[in-house]
Amino acid sequence: MSRELTREEKAAIRKLVTSMCANYDRGYGCLPLDCECYMLGKCYTGALCRYFREAVLPLDPALEAALCSEGPPPDFKPCPVCGGPVPMDGRQAYCSQRCAQAARRRQKRDFMRKTRSRTVDN
Repeated sequence: MSRELTREEKAAIRKLVTSMCANYDRGYGCLPLDCECYMLGKCYTGALCRYFREAVLPLDPALEAALCSEGPPPDFKPCPVCGGPVPMDGRQAYCSQRCAQAARRRQKRDFMRKTRSRTVDN
């Protein structure tokens, strides 16, 4: 069952195709097809360009989850460290292990500063 793409999803697809797709050329369109890129005129989820689906779409995990899942687009919350998409389906708080480590370092640093300031005041 396909659904209509939202304005934000269409904009994200256009941005990915024009900036990251190796088959896209501004002057010629889609190089293997010698016509306008199929993904630029996409209005519904469903069939995607194979190269776009396998090579370009993984660069935007939120868009990939929205296009490849059935039903309404999934909800995402922003990562508190970098602002990237974090799925709201479980206990995951950060978008990657790198952001989780950065947040933990920041928490430890703040705790140690607080502890040091207490010992200096006494």
